[in-house]
Amino acid sequence: QVQLVESGGGLVQAGDSLRLSCVASGQTSGRGFATYNMGWFRQAPGKDREFVAAMTKSGSPYYAESVEGRFTISRDNAKNTVYLQMNGLKSEDTAIYYCSSGTIISNTPSEYAYWGQGTQVTVSS
Repeated sequence: QVQLVESGGGLVQAGDSLRLSCVASGQTSGRGFATYNMGWFRQAPGKDREFVAAMTKSGSPYYAESVEGRFTISRDNAKNTVYLQMNGLKSEDTAIYYCSSGTIISNTPSEYAYWGQGTQVTVSS
């Protein structure tokens, strides 16, 4: 079993920054975490869950076009943690942000086996 817990969301103004964290435990703890690809997705009210960013187990990042240049994904395998640094936030970034892990790197939610409970990010304009 894998548990993912996100934190760092909040209410900010347009142009501000936030850093989300996701701590993994269970099967991804210890050396196991380093063998998983990690992803961030988001879901706004009334919309489908969409890809935001992902990082392979070897550290290669991938981004959605909508966040490229503003968001940065990183991981600290020693802390079993993946981060999402979000700069230049816009009102359209408002959503619940979910952390995910899986064995395949993908921008498709169904390819990820494990999910956190989500953290709310609200950007006021």
